[in-house]
Amino acid sequence: MAKPKVPKRPTRDEFVLEEIGNQITEAFYEKSEILLTVWGREEPVRGQIVLLDSRTGKVHIKQSGETLKVPFMDIMRIDYPRD
Repeated sequence: MAKPKVPKRPTRDEFVLEEIGNQITEAFYEKSEILLTVWGREEPVRGQIVLLDSRTGKVHIKQSGETLKVPFMDIMRIDYPRD
């Protein structure tokens, strides 16, 4: 029996990745609330970045009392909530 095909993460060029990295760094230092579009998740992730872990390549986001660890390469887009 064949395994179901998992869609591959879209590739982005280094300029897009650098821009996302800059926005994440800025949001981290400003302690801003952000809205992340994450590959493989239907709902955007909303919260505050509490740690940028360069060793694991994960961004730690505090979201209603719990910390979510999102792989940097899965972040497709970063926005600021409008409300």
